[in-house]
Amino acid sequence: MNIHSPNFIDAARWTGRAYSSGWRESSEGAIAVTDPANGNSVASVGCCGKSDVARAAELARAAQKSWAKTLPAERARIFNHAADLLEQNGAELAGWIMRETGSIHPKAMIEIEHGALFIRHAATLATQPMGMFLPGMDDRTNYARRVPHGVVGVISPFNFPLVLSVRSIAAAIALGNTVVHKPDPRTPISGGVIIARIFEEAGLPEGVLHILPGGAEAGEAICSDPNIAMVSFTGSARGGAKVGEVCGRHLKRVQLELGGKNALVILDDADLDITASNAAWGAFLHQGQICMATGLILVDEKIEAGFTDRLVAKAQHLPAGDPSTHQVALGPIISDGQVQTIQAVVDDAVAKGAKLLAGGTHDGRFYAATVLSGVKPGMLAFEEEIFGPVACIATFKTDDEAVELANSSDYGLAAGVISSNLGRAMALGGQLNVGQLHINDQTVNGGPYAPFGGRGKSGNGTRVGGPADIEEFTQWQWVSIKPQATPYPF
Repeated sequence: MNIHSPNFIDAARWTGRAYSSGWRESSEGAIAVTDPANGNSVASVGCCGKSDVARAAELARAAQKSWAKTLPAERARIFNHAADLLEQNGAELAGWIMRETGSIHPKAMIEIEHGALFIRHAATLATQPMGMFLPGMDDRTNYARRVPHGVVGVISPFNFPLVLSVRSIAAAIALGNTVVHKPDPRTPISGGVIIARIFEEAGLPEGVLHILPGGAEAGEAICSDPNIAMVSFTGSARGGAKVGEVCGRHLKRVQLELGGKNALVILDDADLDITASNAAWGAFLHQGQICMATGLILVDEKIEAGFTDRLVAKAQHLPAGDPSTHQVALGPIISDGQVQTIQAVVDDAVAKGAKLLAGGTHDGRFYAATVLSGVKPGMLAFEEEIFGPVACIATFKTDDEAVELANSSDYGLAAGVISSNLGRAMALGGQLNVGQLHINDQTVNGGPYAPFGGRGKSGNGTRVGGPADIEEFTQWQWVSIKPQATPYPF
């Protein structure tokens, strides 16, 4: 294998196909993948439906028992090899991520770097202790061990398709499960083909991983197929509610990582230049198309004017355009429909009294970095996840009011608090109802070593990453042992 080949992706191998015990044609024809920046054709992949899911789930279930018996050290070796391949071919693979997702080059490289870290973390999971001895009431020996669920279904979104796919896929497989994965049909290469190729080259046995691009039919089939024991879903709150409903009807375990309306609280003693930098990064990175994006900036009214001037200046110096030029800060929004959604939120805020201080316009899918001040409850900009490059500024008079405003959201994914007084920031942050709290930082933060997830409309309380992976992708089995069978009174 030539891991340094400039054609590691090997499009001829998978064009028009899906990955399921080899590269195969699928039942629903093909999906044409286009560059959201310019509409150019990127490639085509197989489009999968219910019959493809049924076949893959059956094959995955058949492969799972032997995979679970594979020595932990061998599983870890395969995973570390896959991470090596991802890193060594990162320059080539980043180009595919840029063309497919509309991301700028640094964001694509973040996906490569973090994707490899998630795979290496999964390698360590394979060799973790998986049980404990329990106290007994008689001469029985009792222990509990963690065992894999069987087949895990993974459904991932378009925005960080490589990372948000591989974080569940890698952990589930490393812990002895097999996986049937449906990437978003808009990003099936970054969210599927790349993952299939690195594991294919790393020597993952056939049948352990299946990549099935498709639409709602394929997703519903994953949630209802009797051979799939658990579903890990990352996406919108609306989509997560549907996934949870179908999985509930079939008594499947489900892990939901959904959206967020993430508050960044800026206290009156914060450095204005640093806070403006944090807010710009959190609100505008990848056009705001991140579940952790800073969706609401709560700033003490005493420093609001100075902070806002600095943030507006930053927004006005962040050009939006085609990332293939390597000269832009913001790429395209994923779809025309999403552009319309963003514009509707901005227009609603202005109509209800907010001030538009920067942006608020778009050239096709290129939406300008936007700043709204005077955002208040009752506006969509205050209450809804926007998934666009819109910084929404609201003010507060006291720390208690900041807590109340932040906790008024139905979401509960992430929050940040910035202050020169660490104790004050931690005291305020400790009152916020979120799954992830970042002190003296903005809200976009993630990685393989921390349990990632939210509460409320941001998820069902489950987590993925770090120690949570073992909790999510395995379950307890209690074993009791008597030296020999003995009679009972009956």
